[in-house]
Formats: sequence, structure tokens, C-alpha cells
Amino acid sequence: MDFKVMRAMQTWQQAGAYYVRVQAMARQHHITLQEEFDEYDTPDTKYIVILDGDFPVATCRLYELPEQEDGIPAMMFGRIVVLPEYRKQGLGRLVVTEAEKWARELGCRKAVLHSRDVAVGFYEKLGYTADPGRTVQSWTFPCIYMEKSLG
Repeated sequence: MDFKVMRAMQTWQQAGAYYVRVQAMARQHHITLQEEFDEYDTPDTKYIVILDGDFPVATCRLYELPEQEDGIPAMMFGRIVVLPEYRKQGLGRLVVTEAEKWARELGCRKAVLHSRDVAVGFYEKLGYTADPGRTVQSWTFPCIYMEKSLG
């Protein structure tokens, strides 16, 4: 496979992130477009997109969080998705690792995400710590708050 990492900041690049999200989440879990695309999907939002050749196959959305109680600059990672036929190939790890790298470059020292219960173990393997007492209800799934120091 010929996987490439793209930092999607232009509309045509962001379309790749949207494609992956519609195909892998909205269709699979019967999520409406209104539910899938929220106030954090703007022309200024950053996305990592993994390409197989020129075809988008994985994505992660990044946006800076307002100042946290601990004062540590933090980046929210969300909508982390790999197309079903590309799973179990290390692309989830790759998209998160690339998002962490970009967040560090932007001066963030902590990554935050809301994980579905079925993915907590995956993120723990990547160094994230779950706070089971902090559940977050999204439109579609109950999620668990997780974070990782980007030191």
C-alpha cells in the first residue's frame, strides 16, 4: 500500500476527511449529516487525512481547546475514523500519531479525545489515560474522556 499523510487545511483536502467520515461512520451507524458535522467543522478546522494513493482512507479532526483548568495548552482530537476495509493495518495509530505531532508543532502540550467504549483499549495502547468518571454524551454514542501529555 502507498499510504501518505496529508494535513488538510484547504476545502478540497478537507473533502477527503468528510468522505471518510460519511462512509465509515454516518452510513455504518446511521448518523445524519447534521449529527456528524458540528460547530467544530469549519473552514479553519485542521484535519489529518491518510491517503492510499490519492484515495482518502483515514482521518482525524483537530482543534485547540479553550484554556484548561490546569493551564496546559490542549488540542482536541475527534472524528478519528478509518474506512472499514483499511482497519487493522496501523492507520488508526498513524493518524493519531500524526495529529499529536501537529499539535506539538502548534504549541499544545496535551491531547484530549472522547472515545467510544469499544476503542478505549486502542487509545490506552497509544498512551492515553481514561477518566471513566467523565463520560461525554454525543449525539450518537456515550464516550469516555481520555487525555495524553504531549510533553
